[in-house]
Amino acid sequence: MTEESKDRLVLPGDLLGMAEEYVPGRGTYEHNGQVFAALMGHARYDTQSRTVSVRAVHEIPHLEEGEVVYARVEEIKSAMLVCTVLSSARTERAVPGFPEGTVHISKAKESYVENLNQEFAVGDLIKARVLQGYPTVKLSTQGPDLGVVSARCNECHGLLNVAGTDLVCGRCGHREHRKISSEYGRVTPPSPLGLGGGASRPPGSP
Repeated sequence: MTEESKDRLVLPGDLLGMAEEYVPGRGTYEHNGQVFAALMGHARYDTQSRTVSVRAVHEIPHLEEGEVVYARVEEIKSAMLVCTVLSSARTERAVPGFPEGTVHISKAKESYVENLNQEFAVGDLIKARVLQGYPTVKLSTQGPDLGVVSARCNECHGLLNVAGTDLVCGRCGHREHRKISSEYGRVTPPSPLGLGGGASRPPGSP
């Protein structure tokens, strides 16, 4: 008979058991023969199938692999961008919960990228493709139509306009470089993201 425990609250990185005892299920991962929680939630042990899983306290909205989304760059690390996923590019409807997504440096553009700060800036609105939707959202900006679609000047916060292969500020003339989408300027937040007109906005939005 299957026995399940749903009451144990766990945090990401909590040890759930040994891989020789339980097969890692949804919301978990295996490392060095041990199974850990990948998210905050309630641990569930199925003794019949010998699996352990974690049901999220706040379920992360499922994004399909291959789906194209708009996201805002929140942080730039040495090897990845940390973004807030805002909406589907196809439907222009907001993604519930505004989940966090990441773009690894190897998935930023087709050619080699030495420094992500040379291709993106915090606050940039990007168009990206979903490589993985669960348990974490992984994105790619490789492709001519993917990349930055709207950006502001790092000097005066004015909107940047396309000037050849770079961007130039229409207010102060400051010139900057980005991994520009071929659709740059066609997406003007917030209306394409379904966040205007009194609708709720994600934390940190202007």
